[in-house]
Amino acid sequence: REGDALQDRFVYTAHPSRVVFGAGTLASLADEVAALGCRRAFVLTTPQQRATGADVVSRLGAVAAGLFSDAAMHTPLDVTERALAAFEAAGADCTVAIGGGSTTGLGKALALRTDLPQVVVPTTYAGSEMTPILGQTEGGKKTTLRSPKVLPEVVLYDVDLTLTLPPGLSATSGINAIAHAVEARYTRDRN
Repeated sequence: REGDALQDRFVYTAHPSRVVFGAGTLASLADEVAALGCRRAFVLTTPQQRATGADVVSRLGAVAAGLFSDAAMHTPLDVTERALAAFEAAGADCTVAIGGGSTTGLGKALALRTDLPQVVVPTTYAGSEMTPILGQTEGGKKTTLRSPKVLPEVVLYDVDLTLTLPPGLSATSGINAIAHAVEARYTRDRN
């Protein structure tokens, strides 16, 4: 039957991101930044992960352009504007977002505005790092958009960074990753 043939079809759009996975992969961060042709990496974290961000800055050495540690949940527009001003003042040419969905979202928001490369180093199972979706808030209202500009060029999964997650946060984070997978499948552009 003709209708059955259409049910066997599907369309898949691949999203070109380099994925590096394993224990201890954070050690290759400077090499991944260099492979992008970048020389001034701007590190993003939440206030709670500032020490981790400082460690990443130290690992990057002369390649580090600075650290912004005010990433917040749901990517508030005012935080993005402050991060963008600091990014530009630092003369950065890429971002390195280390953390969960808050820092990943901020990295995506900066990539949308600058069209510069981003590296994401997840410390939770947010899942946002593998989607072309950005959620932002302004005036308490959350909006989402879909754009290939927000998809990270490199996602560096270092399993060592997830080993200290409390069991409850691991479970919540895993469920959030599933939600992001569903959202990526069913959302449409909304600007």
